[in-house]
Amino acid sequence: MRPLLLAALAGLLAAPAAAEPQAYRVDGLPRGEALSVRAEPDASAEFVGEVRGRVLVFGCTNETPSRTTWCRVKAGRTLGWARRRYLAPE
Repeated sequence: MRPLLLAALAGLLAAPAAAEPQAYRVDGLPRGEALSVRAEPDASAEFVGEVRGRVLVFGCTNETPSRTTWCRVKAGRTLGWARRRYLAPE
């Protein structure tokens, strides 16, 4: 039984911890434009909203159809995916 317990503990320790959200701001867009937020990390995915200022980022991935980096974001009631290219850490 002890090897099973050690294996279970090793699996728990190897699992990634849930990332704490990080504050970012929208940056790099032309003046007056908002950053589109999509339902999935893809430019052709459903539009769910837009943000202009501060967002919380919950993690990013480049494992996307376009191989570009997208981040899971939340701003107010808007929750979805936005291009990392237009986000800057605060």
